[in-house]
Amino acid sequence: MSKYAFKTEVSQLLSLITHSLYSHKEIFLRELVSNASDAIDKLKYLTISDESFKSIQFEPRITVFLDRDAKTLTVSDNGIGMNEEELADNLGTIARSGTKAFLEQLSDTDRRNSNLIGQFGVGFYSIFMVAEKAEVTSRKAGTSEAFMWSSSGQGEFSIEPSTRESFGTDVKLYLNEEGSEYLYRWSIESLLKKYSNHIAYPIYLVSNEPKYDKDGKEQGKELQEEQVNAASALWRRPKSELQDKDYIEFYKSLTGDDKDPLLWIHTKAEGTIEYTSLLYIPSRVPADLYIPSHEQGIKLYVKRVFITDRELQILPPYFRFVKGVIDSDDLPLNVSREMLQHNRVMMTIQQAALKKLFSELEQLAAANPEKFKQFISLFNVQIKEGILSDWTNREPLLKLVRFKSTLAEGWTSLADYKNRAGDSRKTVYYLSGDNEARLRASPLLEAFKEKNIEVLLGTDEIDELTFGGIGEYEGMQFKSVQQLDAEEELGKKDESSPKDSEKAVAALKRVLGDRVKDVRLSRRLGKSPSCVVVDKDEFTPQYRKLMERLANEAIPETKPILEINASHPLVSRLSQLETRKELSSGDTEIVQELEDLAFVLYYEALLAEGEHFEVPHDFSERLNRLLAKAE
Repeated sequence: MSKYAFKTEVSQLLSLITHSLYSHKEIFLRELVSNASDAIDKLKYLTISDESFKSIQFEPRITVFLDRDAKTLTVSDNGIGMNEEELADNLGTIARSGTKAFLEQLSDTDRRNSNLIGQFGVGFYSIFMVAEKAEVTSRKAGTSEAFMWSSSGQGEFSIEPSTRESFGTDVKLYLNEEGSEYLYRWSIESLLKKYSNHIAYPIYLVSNEPKYDKDGKEQGKELQEEQVNAASALWRRPKSELQDKDYIEFYKSLTGDDKDPLLWIHTKAEGTIEYTSLLYIPSRVPADLYIPSHEQGIKLYVKRVFITDRELQILPPYFRFVKGVIDSDDLPLNVSREMLQHNRVMMTIQQAALKKLFSELEQLAAANPEKFKQFISLFNVQIKEGILSDWTNREPLLKLVRFKSTLAEGWTSLADYKNRAGDSRKTVYYLSGDNEARLRASPLLEAFKEKNIEVLLGTDEIDELTFGGIGEYEGMQFKSVQQLDAEEELGKKDESSPKDSEKAVAALKRVLGDRVKDVRLSRRLGKSPSCVVVDKDEFTPQYRKLMERLANEAIPETKPILEINASHPLVSRLSQLETRKELSSGDTEIVQELEDLAFVLYYEALLAEGEHFEVPHDFSERLNRLLAKAE
């Protein structure tokens, strides 16, 4: 017998699972049955694709054995099985290289969210929520040797030679006090129907049940065996035979999600190429959506035989949140996964599935705005990813994407913006940042609001790239209101501005020096005294920050252009101080107040746009001096 130690991070994760997920401990059975189904899937595929397995004949079956007297529960399958090395690799390392990421995610997430288990490939280890010990006996198909893995989940496991009549795997659980509620047939049967009713293979429940005479006295026990699941390919059944609850149950058994899906799309395509697809959109963002190793959630079947859910990218990466199955009779059963990438039939199915998904989402937007709003609140960022990465499907993506707006409540489409703008306007104005409230209060928007010119607000980190990536929409060019030339539509400069405002401009240029690229009178300000903008050919601060994160290196900052409101009292005060300084031959008190006011106008403009400056204390000191003088 060989003994092994779990990796440190594995031991930590086992402890978290055991002590933090008890409210959803029933999911252990769902995970074991799903693993058994996957093992059968793998063997079925090998029997049609690998010469060394083609001679194997078997009837797929999953059996759940319940022994109340011994307090054990065993899930058995006749799938591919595992050898000694695979037992050590697969059951000794949780989630492989993703374990660390899982732990980091778990520390910031509600640990009672059972869906975390299925999403990070750690489902098997949920057994230790209900078992004090587990034994896994497995014999790999095509071999004669069997091995048993055993562990109590306390830091180590052992592997030793064992026996098994045929290939497959048995997972035997010695239930603890927390798992005692699963020693009853009705309890196990209800869980199997709840989570695994639509597993494609028959699930049999076997148990020793008390036998009673006519007077109700126990007369020993008898073995009861019964298939407890439908074992049907639900996606192959006509939609007319299915109810909402059928679709919802299948989704939960397929994904491990305990929440109902937001939307499902069931399609049977007939014609030159025939296929069936059942696609789901979740009602919450998958916890691993942004983990680099995230894999798509679409399973490919050929003639109801599972082929792959990994190597083939059926939908574009930005639709990685979509779950479901696609099944076709027009692909050869022995097609290799590499061949699938370039198979004409497969490419046609992929294009048709994507087209159908776009069509259904467009219809949802028109027919059920509230549900579409849910979709956008969850997956708007992924639609924006698509805009930046998939030029072929640019048009349907632009129909789906939404932004906040200065003229409308909720979400705004590009089509709505264009309709409100009218034919005369040729520019889509936008402003992006990380906080919607701050964007709405930005001084940059004051004149646009006064003239009723709509501005789109982007609050996702990706938005600065998205606006630039769109570039043009039905003849309208995109322009940030933070760029210098964005004020062209605001009309000519107000000639009635105080004549001495040029003195304020001169004073600011002198005091601020090379901190700013230029100082100028503004047409975009209404109530605020100042704002900062960038030249038309330079990066906005938001774009620069995003590019720094993507490139993981510093990008030289561009100096802002400071714009001032000639009609604001603080600007007038600055002009007066400049005049008094000239007349007083540089009185130190006047010079100090002038410099303080110049820097406060500069700092306030930066703060309004969420920008930071090197010495925050300098701002507070200058502001305090001005406030004290005002008394």
